[in-house]
Amino acid sequence: MDILLVDGYNVIGAWPELRAKKDTDLASAREILIDKMAEYKAYTGFRVIIVFDAHLVKGIEKKLTKHQVDVIYTRENETADERIEKLAKELINRRTRIHVATSDFTEQTTIFSQGALRKSARELLTEMREIERNISKNVQKSVEKKPRSTIPLSDDIAKTFEKWRRGER
Repeated sequence: MDILLVDGYNVIGAWPELRAKKDTDLASAREILIDKMAEYKAYTGFRVIIVFDAHLVKGIEKKLTKHQVDVIYTRENETADERIEKLAKELINRRTRIHVATSDFTEQTTIFSQGALRKSARELLTEMREIERNISKNVQKSVEKKPRSTIPLSDDIAKTFEKWRRGER
């Protein structure tokens, strides 16, 4: 099994689209990242965990799952880096490869020393763009394969046939 741990705010700060968004609407930037990581998960089959620092928020850690992506907001006084390091130690084993997406060099070095694989935010962005291109190509192929009628029909007749097909009158 492959698991991708994502340093949420680090990636938001590194991706141009999200960096521009975070200055006006940080919550929206988080949602876009979660949506993109859901696409990543669906395409690659990786389990994806995004970790966000609980920016000056008092309280306990908050965990939720959105679009089959695990999202963790760290507890008070815990950084995303610390939480990612703990997760990497907990999750790594012979059958599980851990990939960590962050551009924080110190974090990359620490994670690498624990046996996890490093991926910069820029590398993740490049990979995500390739995934989006592949998804678009697959959708286009699917649309092109859609059978077409060999007999030209007016819209009214096509609607009538569709009603008959569905058993409607």
